[in-house]
Amino acid sequence: MIKQQRGFSGPRPRAPEPPAPGLTARIAAARAISEAVTLARPLEERLAADLSLRDPRIDPRDRALARSISTVALRRMGTIRKAIAQRLEKGMPRRTGALEWTLVVGAAQLLFLETPDHAAVDLAVRAARADAASAPFAGLVNAILRSVARDRATILGASDALDDDTPPWLAARWRATYGDETARAIAAANRCEPTLDLSVKSDAVGWAARLGGVVLPTGSVRLDSHRPVVELEGYADGEWWVQDAAAALPARLLGVRPGQRVVDLCAAPGGKSAELAAAGAVVTTVDRSAERLKVLSANFERLKLDAEIVVADALAFDAAPFDATLIDAPCSATGTIRRHPDVAWMKRPADLPVLARLQSQLLDKAIALTKPGGPIVYCTCSLEPEEGEAQIVALLRRNPDVRRAPITAAEIGGLNQCVTAAGELRTLPCHLWGDDPRRSGLDGFFAARLVREG
Repeated sequence: MIKQQRGFSGPRPRAPEPPAPGLTARIAAARAISEAVTLARPLEERLAADLSLRDPRIDPRDRALARSISTVALRRMGTIRKAIAQRLEKGMPRRTGALEWTLVVGAAQLLFLETPDHAAVDLAVRAARADAASAPFAGLVNAILRSVARDRATILGASDALDDDTPPWLAARWRATYGDETARAIAAANRCEPTLDLSVKSDAVGWAARLGGVVLPTGSVRLDSHRPVVELEGYADGEWWVQDAAAALPARLLGVRPGQRVVDLCAAPGGKSAELAAAGAVVTTVDRSAERLKVLSANFERLKLDAEIVVADALAFDAAPFDATLIDAPCSATGTIRRHPDVAWMKRPADLPVLARLQSQLLDKAIALTKPGGPIVYCTCSLEPEEGEAQIVALLRRNPDVRRAPITAAEIGGLNQCVTAAGELRTLPCHLWGDDPRRSGLDGFFAARLVREG
């Protein structure tokens, strides 16, 4: 007979066992991928909001792992889904919770990351069992991923950058706009994870030497480092900021002089505004997002630069005419897929007409805010002509008081291939390509320089 002792009310509950190492990261990655593809939620936003990853008990390496898995899975989503589909006789079962995304996460590790096969498969099975809806299919997860591991070479050998890893609607558009050969080069570039580019206040050669990078023809510094940005020399002292080399070009095309009043519409997160301020311009930054402007303000404080920061819808903003205007218009961002692979799967064809209408309105606003004779630079990080070249053609038709001020290759480091016949900037992800993919490429950007006359 067991005597009940004073204060004893039965067996003490056992503390829940901690998840297997790496399981939290894989479940978080599956959630982030799912929401990017099905809800158009940006990858970084989802990962930052994930409570499990924010748990102080989580190893920082798990946060990095979740990001690494998510990024490569979205970069190679078509190849992964195709491999999974070929191993499902009747297609993906319905009402299975996170099953598809658990399989995507497992296959991404097997095909593209240096994860041991047994670890990738075992943790995918554990992730399936942790979800009530997908738990009955844990055996299926095991079978599919073991098959993927066995056939890795065949899967990778048959994978096509444009036809598999580019959404069909984008592949069709790029073929129509740029031709098949260039469309394939764009898609291949988007598969390669880029390194960091920096815009430096001064002494690009010196900073490249100190940080182990190279100076690009455009003047940006491209790094090989994998260390966190905040740990790099010069960050805390505000000597440079992170900015893709293509994104650094539009602000330079304004050719501002010290003391000139310049407005940067839709300015956050502020890389282009920083260039203008570093050149001595008196800068007004305008953006409708107070949160994004907080990031801009913090960056300017670190960089020891000044700007007037205005929270406002650019279309409603009013002020005395400026000497020059920069408008980096909201766009589909299809030129940034090499850095943000979630963009490829978040955007839809229906987004383009809505964005194009807004861009047209913002262009008209930019012209109205500029003094006669003053330059206006319009840019977007899109590969779609409706958001670039076609916008300028339409503007010049409706406004005879505006003309192009052609851009020359000498202004952008001699990159002749990035200047169109009309004298506009058009960079592609496959431009500035070299022997090392990690040191190669640019974000896709369009920019036109205009002058308001009269």
